Amino acid sequence: MIFFRRPEEEQRPEGEPGDLEELRQRAEGADLPEHVLKVVLKELDKLEKTDPAVAEYAIGTTYIDFLLSLPWNRFTEDNLDLGRAEKILSQAHYGLQHVKDRILDYLAVRTLCSLQAFRVLVVDDEEIARTNLEYVLQKEGYQVDTAVDGQDAFEKLRRKEYDLILTDLKMQKMDGLQLLEAVKKISPNTETIMVTGYATVSSAVAALQKGAATYLSKPINIAELRSLVASIKEKKRHMQMTRGPILCFSGPPGTGKTSIGRSIAQALERRFVRLSLAGLRDEAELRGHRRTYVGAMPGRIIHEIRRLGVKNPVFMLDEIDKIGQDFRGDPASVLLEILDPEQNSHFMDHYLDVPFDLSGVMFIATANVVERLPGPLLDRLEVIEFPGYTEKEKVAIASHFMIPRQLQEHGLRGRDVSFSEEAIRTVIRGYTREAGLRQLERELAAVCRKVARLYVAADHSAGPGEIGEEVIHELLGPPRYTHEVAEARSRIGVATGLVWSELGGEIIFVESTRMRGSQQLILTGSLGTILKESAQTALSYVRSHAEQFGIDPDFFEDTDIHIHIPAAAIPKDGPSAGITIAVSLLSLLMQRPARRDVALTGELTLSGRILQVAGVREKVLAAQRAGVSTVVFPKRNEPDIRRLEEDVLAGVEVVLADDVEQIIERVLEPAGNMKE
Repeated sequence: MIFFRRPEEEQRPEGEPGDLEELRQRAEGADLPEHVLKVVLKELDKLEKTDPAVAEYAIGTTYIDFLLSLPWNRFTEDNLDLGRAEKILSQAHYGLQHVKDRILDYLAVRTLCSLQAFRVLVVDDEEIARTNLEYVLQKEGYQVDTAVDGQDAFEKLRRKEYDLILTDLKMQKMDGLQLLEAVKKISPNTETIMVTGYATVSSAVAALQKGAATYLSKPINIAELRSLVASIKEKKRHMQMTRGPILCFSGPPGTGKTSIGRSIAQALERRFVRLSLAGLRDEAELRGHRRTYVGAMPGRIIHEIRRLGVKNPVFMLDEIDKIGQDFRGDPASVLLEILDPEQNSHFMDHYLDVPFDLSGVMFIATANVVERLPGPLLDRLEVIEFPGYTEKEKVAIASHFMIPRQLQEHGLRGRDVSFSEEAIRTVIRGYTREAGLRQLERELAAVCRKVARLYVAADHSAGPGEIGEEVIHELLGPPRYTHEVAEARSRIGVATGLVWSELGGEIIFVESTRMRGSQQLILTGSLGTILKESAQTALSYVRSHAEQFGIDPDFFEDTDIHIHIPAAAIPKDGPSAGITIAVSLLSLLMQRPARRDVALTGELTLSGRILQVAGVREKVLAAQRAGVSTVVFPKRNEPDIRRLEEDVLAGVEVVLADDVEQIIERVLEPAGNMKE
């Protein structure tokens, strides 16, 4: 083939990316998929007729260079050593056993897939041809069966699944093309190689159009056959190995969602990339821009894959629940294609304008609250909960991970500095109140900074030794948090509730009071629509059951009732405070103080039934942190309670109830029992 250069091209230095001859050589030497190679060659042909001075020329050469730089067929082999993976996950993370088990299950499945025998069915009406092919393929280590014609092969295929069918074209009863059509209907994943001694262009085209992998003519070249079967086996193995789950790690901040994603990549020996989606509003950020102007760029998914140089990294989509949308489109709709295993094998980036296979990418999304995600997107994700940590777990993580890291970062390693367990508990109880670990690490870092300053001021004479509770108070000042629930006195009209937010479980207080008025229900505290409806439901329940509780049925005549939930600057919503509001109203109207060390959660119906709620573990941990001694849950949450670990339930009594009547005597103190 002869290439003609324009005078302008001859002046361009050799090796420049825009050099068309160099780009053509790169394209022909690269292992590009057939559909991509066609696009590249077509674009090169168009550029050869284009003046290099126009903008389209630079756009075209940049586009071709980008296509050639993508890892169309480059990927890393997974390390499937279960023992090694378990060791890596355990070294980097304490607890989270259910997450580690899910990853190890995935590796076990991949291992079995890699060990599966490659099964071949040889179909030929000539016995000597069948025997020869069977001998050659068995010698290569394949599991081989034979069939005397297409009908025999079809019957065997109905009883057993094969990876590859090697079939003759001309046979009695059912020929090769008829068999190929039947195979594609009952076993679409089975590859077919057509073999015949009557090779014609028309028969080859017909076989390929109907789905044959390739076409061989007799006499068969054994070396070519071996190479072809080996390539099909490798392709099927890779497709089988790359398809994996689309995981979504859900839980409060600071619980290790991002860091365990890095550990998964390390265990698999894959490349890792993290992409934050918080505040993302333009769908072109993910899908790219169309090549209609000079500044067009590919989306961030394709850009990161190009940067990593492999097509099967571990790709973390962080904060997926904080995606926005405006006039520039809805990025969540693009994720429907990216995160769907049935669609992402043909992902279409607007800039590329050719399909790119994302099925090899292991996508891991993170979210604080998955309920914010659109239903179709959530349906594509396998959600794995990351619960908050217990105090015991926090102590262990601080001792084994955080403190050694902080001592190293602050120059205190090997300088006679250590933390007692009581000191760690003091920091956890008095200076942090969180489901995760970020604030705990900040406080430990603050202690290390102050210790480093004291060490330098003492002229490096000696380290402080073991840091105890008193030293923590001296360095960090008075405790910022106390067990306000346990230490507060019971009040009329004030009930303690448990709620669940993106930050984990929290304690709330519902306050009710009454005054002269005109039958108004006043609700304050930045309450959402659902919470307002829960308050209205609670009031209607109390009014309809007033006599049952010894309350004047006309208590709402000439009266206003005001329900307030403190921390008015924080938006609140959800149905789980319904039972707490009802108890607050009953306490007010029955003039019986509500116990502050009893916390409640549950959705209330008009008939007084208490319905199931979510976030059980987080709510129990919030009760622990606040010093609550008893928590009331709906009876339907009993299976969730049974699954909790012993240290989660330590120091907390759990009461299960079906309706309000069962808990009144447990929650309300006798009238006149309020202590000053």
